[in-house]
Amino acid sequence: MRILLSFLRILPPEFAHSIALNSIQILYRLKLIDIFFPSRFVDVPFTFKGLKFKNKLGIAAGLDKNGDFINSLGALGFGFIEVGTVTPKSQPGNPKPRVFRFKDQEAIVNSLGFNNKGVDYLLKRIKDRKYNGVLGINIGANKDSIGQRRIDDYVECFQKVAPYADYIAVNISSPNTPDLRSLHSKENFLPLFESIRNSRAAEKFTNPIFVKLSPDEDADTISEITKAIKAFNFDGVITSNTTVDKRNLISSSNVNLLGGLSGKPLLKKSNELLALVHSNAPELLKIGVGGVHNKESFNMKIDNGASLVQIYTSFIYHGPKIINDLLS
Repeated sequence: MRILLSFLRILPPEFAHSIALNSIQILYRLKLIDIFFPSRFVDVPFTFKGLKFKNKLGIAAGLDKNGDFINSLGALGFGFIEVGTVTPKSQPGNPKPRVFRFKDQEAIVNSLGFNNKGVDYLLKRIKDRKYNGVLGINIGANKDSIGQRRIDDYVECFQKVAPYADYIAVNISSPNTPDLRSLHSKENFLPLFESIRNSRAAEKFTNPIFVKLSPDEDADTISEITKAIKAFNFDGVITSNTTVDKRNLISSSNVNLLGGLSGKPLLKKSNELLALVHSNAPELLKIGVGGVHNKESFNMKIDNGASLVQIYTSFIYHGPKIINDLLS
């Protein structure tokens, strides 16, 4: 496994990503997952609003944007899987190169830009899945959608995925879609939330709705948005997305690199947001994500108010063994 990871790290990041996921897929189809990646932990289930998570560790959105690897990722032992971010129409995302590794800090900067094959493709993959664990679907808007069209994008995705989602995550925090983070302002999130609430009622969707937040907003903004999340009877938050603040990168030459920073350097900032949200709204469920790379950082998320935890970048750097490291 170490040899494979070392080999993948010398390949272009997106190419390595594809090879890694397809390799896990092959092992799954050959029924070799348990031989190559045996679990060394005992699942401790967590239940929320009728959803039974077999353990508290999930894979964050972004790793499997199109739902192509739900079965194989589920077989690795995750307590839940979140796919997406998905948009109504397929789109290629931002120009390459758009993913940059910082191996010494186990960090990644990406400016992918919601590259995905569209919601209809995702639905086909979801309908074909054999994985029967908790499946979250992360929804967003197409790059060329602005104003009311942007809200309409979220509504379209919500309506289409609602029959198949165990929970829906509303992503308003990617830094790689122009002006998306403006949805953190009251004049923008109120009409979006109202439309989501109306869609929830129309679709009779009783499962949880979470809002994924940016770690780069000030305390007053977070206070306003958590109040609204409660007022609209949404169920929780995902804290956090990547940060555009790259001052924690060792090389100062990368401070102006476009994209969002994830991995170890995000831990402190994402934990600060998590603690702030928990203090403002202890009754909301929190999914903590950002910088989790060992048992200590996993426990930090729980200590700061998270009931569930997600990983992404540490899975890229360590492979499936990180699941045992965090849950053993």
